[in-house]
Amino acid sequence: MIILKSPDEIALMRQAGQIVAKLLDFLKDRVQSGVKTKTLDQQAEEFIRQQGAQPAFLGYRGFPATICISINEEIVHGIPGERRIQAGDLVSLDVGAIWHGYYADAAITIPVEPVSPAARYLTEITQKSMEEGIAKAIVGNRLTDISHRVQQVIEAAGFGVVRDFVGHGIGKDLHEAPAIPNFGPAGMGPRLKEGMVLAIEPMVTMGSYEVEILSDGWTAVTKDRSLSAHFEHTVAITPNGVTILTQH
Repeated sequence: MIILKSPDEIALMRQAGQIVAKLLDFLKDRVQSGVKTKTLDQQAEEFIRQQGAQPAFLGYRGFPATICISINEEIVHGIPGERRIQAGDLVSLDVGAIWHGYYADAAITIPVEPVSPAARYLTEITQKSMEEGIAKAIVGNRLTDISHRVQQVIEAAGFGVVRDFVGHGIGKDLHEAPAIPNFGPAGMGPRLKEGMVLAIEPMVTMGSYEVEILSDGWTAVTKDRSLSAHFEHTVAITPNGVTILTQH
């Protein structure tokens, strides 16, 4: 069942979303060659708690960290640790916060210069696919109108669309109905209604879309070890169009 949110609930989710947006801005400046991923994770937890919020991911289904940091061929759910970021890396940060019981969730991929033109293009297309998918999140459209547009943008650029992980509804739980694939035909699924809040998050690969889970039980990598990128926003569907809650 898709849970519609009241304006008051969306206002709380916007507060959570603003904390997430500020956190990503804070981390962007700290994603540098030589920095340990666990250092970024510790800074993220401290930042979230200083805002009076709680980390959304820490302990979620047993996840051992505050944020997910996925590098290069890692698609999603990378666990921060002793690894040091290096020049040329694509670093995906997936972060979430809880504010008064309501969640917000967002992700970005940061190229650590110098990166190849192809890697930079991968990040640009992934972000563009998210933005164009979000533009389809309007009252009266079908759910897969989002999915189809995301896939169109990605595949037109010659990249792969990950099938194993999808976007989702969000609210009092991190993952709610509906699941939002980043692929498929348009015009399917439920009608989009005022009060729906969705996390739209394309995960894109430079090669095959096939996925493998590493021995830690969390980190998802491209099976062919090609580069991957990930962008995500939490958005609310309103009578006046779509509102991005995880954006300043």
